[in-house]
Amino acid sequence: MKILVTMCFVVIFASIAVANRPYVLVLGTAQDAGAPQMGCMSEFCERSWKDVRKRKMVSSIALIDPASKKRWIFDATPDLPAQFQLVKKNTGDFSNSIDGIFLTHAHIGHYTGLMYLGRESINADSVPVFAMPRMKSMVEKNAPWSQLVSLKNISLRPLEKDKGVDLGEGLTVTPFLVPHRDEFSETVGYRIASGEKSLIFIPDIDKWSKWERALSDVVKENDHLLVDGTFYEDGEIPRPISEVPHPFVSESIDLLSGLPSAERSKVNFIHFNHSNPLIQGSKKKLRELRNKGFGAAKTGNIYTL
Repeated sequence: MKILVTMCFVVIFASIAVANRPYVLVLGTAQDAGAPQMGCMSEFCERSWKDVRKRKMVSSIALIDPASKKRWIFDATPDLPAQFQLVKKNTGDFSNSIDGIFLTHAHIGHYTGLMYLGRESINADSVPVFAMPRMKSMVEKNAPWSQLVSLKNISLRPLEKDKGVDLGEGLTVTPFLVPHRDEFSETVGYRIASGEKSLIFIPDIDKWSKWERALSDVVKENDHLLVDGTFYEDGEIPRPISEVPHPFVSESIDLLSGLPSAERSKVNFIHFNHSNPLIQGSKKKLRELRNKGFGAAKTGNIYTL
């Protein structure tokens, strides 16, 4: 009996410990333009226009720390109002407190949600917005974003590549440069670490071969990865893929196929174009992905740090 009681207490305390750990919450999984996309009349888009439950919000995650009751959002998407509501519901904190927003780059799905922090909407008070130098300069110098700065709706915080931001309670967020179409800003991924576990977030990259790091090494060095899964394979869209280069999911699978299953299971794809069978719910492709040891992120997924 004493052993059983002791075991019960161990289980209870373990559960409490996990419940109090910081975690990452997936807020959206679609490419910048969402799913379905404007003007799309494919079979999938037609179904999604008719059934709101099939629509997907733009790729974003939140970092939530139950101990400090703080919450940060990664990328300010066009779906930010609904995604912030999801954060509120998940945490049970329905205040309008946002402890910071970390931006990856200046493509439309990753920063335009900042507009909802303005006086036409929530009229936020100095929300910290973390950005790399070119991204910070773009927001400061270009309307309407510059008005968010002048009216103190946001407070821009500079980032440096490979230099961690201390969020307190042992949490750090470290930006690192990745190759992408950097017309208006540099592009970064993030390493979010608690001291016990870490998560890599790379929603956009051109091709893994262009990156100075080996993806397999990054997988081995971290506990969770949410990486660019924009297109499943070549030929999905009726335009040259060179205009919007991304690593195909099929390429990433092949690149990591030699890793043990425990390593492959860390990798979940995100940032799906509406043409991608994974976001369309293809049972065949999702089964193939799982059988090869990988996963597809879903809104509401939680990764404990």
